Amino acid sequence: MPSKLSMVNLLRAGLTYMGLRGRTAVIAIPYIWLLLFFLIPFVIVLKISFSESQISMPPYQPLVQWVGNQWSDIRLHLNVGNFLYLGEDSLYLRAVINSIKVAAISTLLTLLIGYPVAYSIARAKVTIRPVLLMLVILPFWTSFLLRVYAWIGILKNNGLINNFLMWSGIIHQPIVMLQTDSAIYLGIVYSYLPFMIMPLYANLEKMDLTLLEAAADLGCKPFKAFTSITLPLSMPGIRAGCMLVFIPAVGEYVIPSLLGPPESLMIGKVLWTEFFNNRAWPVASAVAIALLLLLVLPIVYLQRTQDRQVDSA
Repeated sequence: MPSKLSMVNLLRAGLTYMGLRGRTAVIAIPYIWLLLFFLIPFVIVLKISFSESQISMPPYQPLVQWVGNQWSDIRLHLNVGNFLYLGEDSLYLRAVINSIKVAAISTLLTLLIGYPVAYSIARAKVTIRPVLLMLVILPFWTSFLLRVYAWIGILKNNGLINNFLMWSGIIHQPIVMLQTDSAIYLGIVYSYLPFMIMPLYANLEKMDLTLLEAAADLGCKPFKAFTSITLPLSMPGIRAGCMLVFIPAVGEYVIPSLLGPPESLMIGKVLWTEFFNNRAWPVASAVAIALLLLLVLPIVYLQRTQDRQVDSA
């Protein structure tokens, strides 16, 4: 197996061969990464979204077909019916709306929990900050699937919480906590909380504390100083954390499937059903493309608006 150093040297040699050196090579690396792991898969899914289903392997027809022996005998067939079908069947619209609602509520709960945690870490002593950050990152050392399965053992009727409450005499019948909407919110908040804490901490840690000292010298109360100084200056971290939580939460499949009720309508479960149960790859690809455009376009617009505000400031 090649070492990391040899891989770096190989990448550097390839960039040099293409005439990319210095700053240009450094900038080209993330673009090459996005090309390989985002743009190419996106083009493949986009191609499938314009095809038609068929009972074969793969379960969709090719867009380009040869109908003769000459170059002029190439036929390009684009089927936009998959996208039109999304508007005709209310299932997909209801799944998208419910997914956005669940993701928005989960993002808000994650922000309400993550902001005080990030603020406390940023204001803690410099010597103990690495320990506190390690405790935040520590759950990532365990498999995501195992962490979600652990909540099943905690929330089920004979799980840890119900057994303790019944043993202490607080309740006499188990409380239904598993396979509920609350369990979905709990799982998403628990799983994505570090994605909210880390950008908030990075933003709050760089804040100039002399601004708060000046506000206190002018007679500003702590809460007023927080709402007038700390909160506005931490907005970039809030936006970054909300995006890191909201975007993956919209398409979440594992948590609703394991912790949520069977009738929960999430776009991730709909995509799974279309791909693997119905084998309707073109329709599922159209749903994925529509969802991606629904999420990416507003984010790009928001980012450009923020860049203009920064430039004009």
